[in-house]
Amino acid sequence: MENDLCPCGTQKTFSVCCEPVLKGLKTPESAVDLMRARYTAFVTHEIDFILNSVSPARRKEFDRKGIEDWSRNSEWDGLEIVSTEKGGPADATGQVEFIVKYREKGEENKHHELATFVKLEGSWYFDDGRTPPVKQVRLEGPKIGRNDPCPCGSGKKYKKCHGQQAEAVA
Repeated sequence: MENDLCPCGTQKTFSVCCEPVLKGLKTPESAVDLMRARYTAFVTHEIDFILNSVSPARRKEFDRKGIEDWSRNSEWDGLEIVSTEKGGPADATGQVEFIVKYREKGEENKHHELATFVKLEGSWYFDDGRTPPVKQVRLEGPKIGRNDPCPCGSGKKYKKCHGQQAEAVA
């Protein structure tokens, strides 16, 4: 795997990307660097790294066997970094929103999380993870009233045309 591309998606080789972090030869410079290394640790089954990269105050909350089972019984299909907030070299905290694609028993799954990281004594740690808040969807364009002409061009009122289909779905 040393000369293969790193599983974290940076397009760098494993040997120059996450491997030095997993082996303790390099410290992640940012929260997103640690997030990438943690994903790679799941792929490569580096359970000690996963647990040791959790903030000391939270380690007792993690189930080693459950983490190891998930790591070994999943086929890891990719990490997508959705967004980051803070978490740089000069920050003490940071957040990384990410999506992990994996397969378990042949079934495709996604794990979407907003992870919080803390920097303690110069090292980044995973502190907490939660489901990201749902982003509000805004309607683009003018709102169609029930008695307005249907935008499909049928000549019928919206409520008698596509409005009926919208009500049936809801």
